[in-house]
Amino acid sequence: MAAINQASTFLSSSSSFSSSSSSSSSHRYIATASIHFPKIQTNTTLSAFIPKTQSNLSLVEDIQLSRIPPKKQHKNNSNVSPDPQLIMEKLYAILEAVSDRVEMHKNVGEQRSNWNSLLLTSINTITLSAATMAAIASTVPGAPLNKVLMLSSSFLYLAATGMLIIMNKIQPSQLAEEQRNAARLFKQLENEIKTNIAARGNFTMNDVNEAMKKVLALDRAYPLPLLGVMLEKFPAKVEPAVWWPDQRQRITAKQQAADDNYKNGWSVELEEEMREIIRVLEVKDKDDYLRLGEKALKLNKALAIAGPLLTGLGAIGSTLLSCSPHSSTWGMVLGVMGGAMASVVNTVQHGGQVGMVFEMYRSNAGFFKMMQESIDSNLKEKDMGRRENGQVFEMKVALQLGRSLSELRDTVAASSSKNGKDIQEFGSKLF
Repeated sequence: MAAINQASTFLSSSSSFSSSSSSSSSHRYIATASIHFPKIQTNTTLSAFIPKTQSNLSLVEDIQLSRIPPKKQHKNNSNVSPDPQLIMEKLYAILEAVSDRVEMHKNVGEQRSNWNSLLLTSINTITLSAATMAAIASTVPGAPLNKVLMLSSSFLYLAATGMLIIMNKIQPSQLAEEQRNAARLFKQLENEIKTNIAARGNFTMNDVNEAMKKVLALDRAYPLPLLGVMLEKFPAKVEPAVWWPDQRQRITAKQQAADDNYKNGWSVELEEEMREIIRVLEVKDKDDYLRLGEKALKLNKALAIAGPLLTGLGAIGSTLLSCSPHSSTWGMVLGVMGGAMASVVNTVQHGGQVGMVFEMYRSNAGFFKMMQESIDSNLKEKDMGRRENGQVFEMKVALQLGRSLSELRDTVAASSSKNGKDIQEFGSKLF
């Protein structure tokens, strides 16, 4: 009986040991499986658990596209039209820059006008002081103060000569006139942009580019700095001022319509009238202002050479006062008369603002050249719909020339019977 109980105890202990060992082995297998993933064979049973690669690839493509720089995305969307709001923001940015240019040129123009008056007053004062010292030194040749007055007079003459050379080089009165013209033209461009924004509802990038070209053309025509980019004050040939971009003929595939199909306010008579206005402006107005500009330039050149030459002669005369009696006589003449004549020449040149007059003539000739190019650009446009409205354009031309519509037509009728230089009346009554 005892033997049977021991046997049953042994069997139960062995069974419990085997179950515990089997459970422990199963636990070890699970732990191992959690660490080392077995390779799954692709079959029909497991194909449902394999993720689809197409969706993952599309996800990767979306991520890559989101990381593309803006420039590359813009190349892919080059055919997309610009946002109208963005175009308006650009136009307003140009408008702000133009308004700033108006103030800049206005302030610089006032500054350079002050340069002209202050430098002229200072140089004339120095020149007359030097002439006075030379006259006093010549009256008492043996006085101890003679050499001091002579050296002071020579120094003042040399200082006046150097200042006058610089003043004649930069021409402050002409600089002031340039800045006044620039401020007026930038103000005109500002009003034009404001009028277009108020009158039109839609704009394109062509409008933005056109406004940019006008701003840059004005910047080139009337630069603000002096060094490096200053306009030539004594050019070899007088040319009209140019402050507008090239008005090239716009390319269009359409041909000119028949005479009875003219539209947009244009007609055969109006085209002939505009061509006649071009001829009158070329023969009379522009040529006349170029001729006057050449005369003003020659006068300005002569005065610019005479002023420093006379002050230089005054300096030489002051140094001759201490020489022999014969030399001191010539020294007195040069020292006194040179200073007096130099003051007169400087007053005529800079007080009379001859440089400003030359710039005014050059600018007026440029105005007529701009009108000619504007009319010619409209006439060369074959598509009548792309021209500026004929009636509005005729009114603008009449106002720019200071005439009414009837006076403009009478002028055209009177000049059409003349040929070449036989035209008597000028096209403009404004200048």
